[in-house]
Amino acid sequence: MNIKYLKFPFALFSISILMGCGATTLVSTPVENIDAVPLKISELSESQKKTWGHADLVSDTIPGMSVDKAYREIIKNRHGKTVIVAVVDSGMDLEHEDLDDVLWTNKGERPNNGKDDDGNGYIDDIHGYNFLGEAYNEQLEYVRMLRLNVGDASARAKARLKLDEEYPKALQNKQQYEQIYQVVKNADEAVKKELGKNSYTKKELMGIEAKTEQMKQNIAVLNQMFSYGESIQSVMEELSDGINYFTEQVNYNLNKDFDGRKPVGDNPYDVKDMSYGNGNPKNRVDTESHGTHVAGIIAAERNNGKGVNGVAKNVKLMSVRAVPNGDEYDKDIANAIRYAVDNGAKIINCSFGKSFSPNAQWVYDAIKYAASKDVLIVHAAGNDGNNLDNPENPNFPNDHNFGNSEFTNNVITVGALTSNYGSKMVANFSNYGKQNVDVFAPGDAIYSTLPNNTYDFQGGTSMAAPAVSGVAALIRSYYPQLSASQVKQIIIESGLRSKASVIVSGDPEKATTFDNISKSGTMVNAYNALLLADNISKGKTTLSKNTK
Repeated sequence: MNIKYLKFPFALFSISILMGCGATTLVSTPVENIDAVPLKISELSESQKKTWGHADLVSDTIPGMSVDKAYREIIKNRHGKTVIVAVVDSGMDLEHEDLDDVLWTNKGERPNNGKDDDGNGYIDDIHGYNFLGEAYNEQLEYVRMLRLNVGDASARAKARLKLDEEYPKALQNKQQYEQIYQVVKNADEAVKKELGKNSYTKKELMGIEAKTEQMKQNIAVLNQMFSYGESIQSVMEELSDGINYFTEQVNYNLNKDFDGRKPVGDNPYDVKDMSYGNGNPKNRVDTESHGTHVAGIIAAERNNGKGVNGVAKNVKLMSVRAVPNGDEYDKDIANAIRYAVDNGAKIINCSFGKSFSPNAQWVYDAIKYAASKDVLIVHAAGNDGNNLDNPENPNFPNDHNFGNSEFTNNVITVGALTSNYGSKMVANFSNYGKQNVDVFAPGDAIYSTLPNNTYDFQGGTSMAAPAVSGVAALIRSYYPQLSASQVKQIIIESGLRSKASVIVSGDPEKATTFDNISKSGTMVNAYNALLLADNISKGKTTLSKNTK
């Protein structure tokens, strides 16, 4: 899956304009205790918008993970064990003010000497490893399959049909965004000249007495734009982002003739070709921000007076750059997982995914290897608004290989929630599935770290997965005796349950009950998870699923 799908969902504008402490029970039982929570009527404050994923549903009527409550009532001043969390992603800003003190450091390696000092097979891997070299833009997997003639004939036939459908659509969207942008730009310039000022409010816009038909059209266009943003400038920035997004699709992601792997120099379809990559897992350009944003959600330095608080403390973040601006390679993901496992990671965050995977077995074998080393993998469910239980909607990687049961019990797949508790609490972009999605967590409009000491909102199941990785890190920090499979089951069983009717895929016609869109029917809750972990570690209760 193109990584930009995981950043935020694009919505085309209408083209008509061209024309309690000491608690012993979980708050999730009985179900009625949650479903009876009143809906939040008032809009979130600016502060709540930036921290809603840490809020408490019962006290705040916001479907967060009760992170603040967990720190206030359970963690307090307790000292936990340091947990290494690998972020397999697009690389991260290693100098970020909110991340620089929580980076994993390979103490056996001497920086920048061009040697593999610790003998782990990777040179100068101080804070992780970069399996992409200097590559950035990349094709989607099904486009690569056609260019290189890889995968079986049936998969290539599906790839051809998909490309024939998606390329013209991307080209059309690009042209529409460009047209809309130009119309808005022209109208904006005319209104600024009319008002004699460089910015204006909607009230000022509507106060203009239009003396020409053109000015009437300008006012109508800009009035519509104000429904998409607080200012015309912000709308134009989003339109510009849309142009860039679809331009990259046309030029790179869906361009059958583009070879994004050339700078790397390896054969990405030869798993034995290991002489590639380098020890610098930093993002290459400012727009390669995904990994930095994910990292901040997990473990941005807490209470340092800057930016944001990550979910977990006592974490060291390992950066493993393996996800380009396009679809990741199976070989890179398999090697990234093995690298993280071999270098001490106990949790691996995987905020990526795709619908074609010609060498999926390499990744499955790496997931099994992680399981054998007691490593938990947290995976984003994807942002196509699809039911993953439908065989027509494959999503890779997964823990079932499209069979009837999981082949391992160390992978947890996460869908995305919005801050709107009630019928709209499932993000319209989030994939779902009674069998193939485990839990839901905050993922829409999440505020976190971006390159160059900046911060902003991004949305996607990519943001929900690291929220869960943070909860898993808390459990593994304070209850290190618990296994990866136990941590997974604790997160699943301790979540808040609801039978409320919810809209999925943004389509009211697809409304169903919340307990019917994931295996657990739960919203992840850090407070509950720590309570259950405590009870499990003390032998006071057992998990419903047999775990070791």
